[in-house]
Amino acid sequence: MADPVAIARDLIRCPSVTPAEGGALALIERLLAGAGFDVHRITFTEPGTDPVENLYARIGTTKPHLMFAGHTDVVPPGDEAAWRHAPFASEIADGVLYGRGAVDMKGAIACKLAAAIDYLGGHGGARKGSLSFLITGDEEGVAVNGTVKLLRWAAERGETFDHCILGEPTNPEKLGDMIKIGRRGSQNGTLIVTGTQGHVAYPELADNPVRGIVALIGALNAEPLDQGSAHFGPSNLEFTSVDVGNMTVNVIPAEARARFNIRFNDLHSRAALRSLIEKRVAAAAGERIRWHIDWEPSNADVFLTAPGPFVDLVSAAVMEVTGRAPKLSTTGGTSDARFIKDYCPVIEFGLLSQQMHKIDEHVATADLVALTAIYRAILDRYFAQ
Repeated sequence: MADPVAIARDLIRCPSVTPAEGGALALIERLLAGAGFDVHRITFTEPGTDPVENLYARIGTTKPHLMFAGHTDVVPPGDEAAWRHAPFASEIADGVLYGRGAVDMKGAIACKLAAAIDYLGGHGGARKGSLSFLITGDEEGVAVNGTVKLLRWAAERGETFDHCILGEPTNPEKLGDMIKIGRRGSQNGTLIVTGTQGHVAYPELADNPVRGIVALIGALNAEPLDQGSAHFGPSNLEFTSVDVGNMTVNVIPAEARARFNIRFNDLHSRAALRSLIEKRVAAAAGERIRWHIDWEPSNADVFLTAPGPFVDLVSAAVMEVTGRAPKLSTTGGTSDARFIKDYCPVIEFGLLSQQMHKIDEHVATADLVALTAIYRAILDRYFAQ
């Protein structure tokens, strides 16, 4: 049987801080090629960004086609002296594996690899259907040279997918707590109010934009965007900074700016959401306040994989191994599922989420073994349908 702990240790030892490959994809390529997969490593570039190497591997030529997706890039470790166990030493102490990426998400990738190798070894290759790995090195970065382009590359080759499991850490307390069946969308913007600069002693000769931006912020916070939907909580707008750039106390500024972020549910598209915000600002501003909004580009759309046979299959596999009925959730930030959802239904299930991006990031080795068993149970159920 493939050892997920050994694979996870080898992956953690690869210093694959975004956008560096660090040897992680080379390790995965060796394992998958040895198991009979057809493996491709593709580098994508974009002006103004770092080139990123990615991996796509498939075994089988028929349907159904299940994709295991994930990322080998990790966030920087920060002050390495603050770690009790060096971030890329991959040390085990008291049944716990330490290292950057242990839960986000080299541990889950190791479990998928071990489960796939065991499954194929037990059946002499998939009895029917196809299994693929879609692994990026750009999830923790700007996410322009990774999954989004790798999916497009695969589609241009004629690849089609039926379902996907993304290995993001999803469980709040214990393995088996939660499956993510959706994620909210995200949209950034800057509200800008234009005034007229002047001396504070002569306010009648100026137009203070601070008053205007305070009024508009109040108006946007006064009424919720919605009351939530069947699978999502209410959408939320948060102002994260207010700035006038004014270093002089006796000068009324000419402009005030307020940055905000909206996490929105499936009641909105990005275009409809922007329109709603602008209508509310216009109503509050009337003819008194001069304003506009600079909307930032976004690829963080909302997605939902509605409960049904696929979600039930994954839930049953989790229950079989852990004895827990996982909660179906749409909470949290964005992930690469926002790209995958355009190609097939996708759910997220991985390790515990408490340790991601932290100093001394770690995972219990027992959880790696259990997650491998869950992924193996998913493969058994999926290809036995």
